[in-house]
Amino acid sequence: MTGVVLGLHVNPEGGVPKHPVHTLEVHREGCIGDKQNDRKHHGGPLKAVSILEQHVLEFLQAEGHPISAGSTGENVLLGGTHPGDLMVGTVLELGEVKLCITSDAPPCKTIKASFTKGDFNWLSHRKTEGQTRWYARVMHEGSITVGDDVKIINEGGPVGNP
Repeated sequence: MTGVVLGLHVNPEGGVPKHPVHTLEVHREGCIGDKQNDRKHHGGPLKAVSILEQHVLEFLQAEGHPISAGSTGENVLLGGTHPGDLMVGTVLELGEVKLCITSDAPPCKTIKASFTKGDFNWLSHRKTEGQTRWYARVMHEGSITVGDDVKIINEGGPVGNP
């Protein structure tokens, strides 16, 4: 076991914050019950699931930011991972689901309420490597439940086609 699913989040109306759910059904195009208001930058097969690591959330909270689980639009909050565990190409198993990290999720003004003075660039892979949310494509559909184990299958590499 590498980690654990600490939180699952959706927003059927779109945008942020995402609201907690106990179980998440994941399909190739995204999470059932979750809507993206900006389909140009969010969603679709290469950005089907958004992931945040607990250590990133805790660091930002310790810096005084009002960020909380789901407030930056992540669908999955992972615990037990360490800096550097996730990168483009990393394959994860969560419950019945297998995901492949396709890219970082660049921050934008829609998540500014989660940051002191609206400075959403605190969650920027370009500013601080790994201090980000990640996008993933779905390799195997299914359900994820809070408390499911998280396994890292490989540590980066080619992303491949959806």
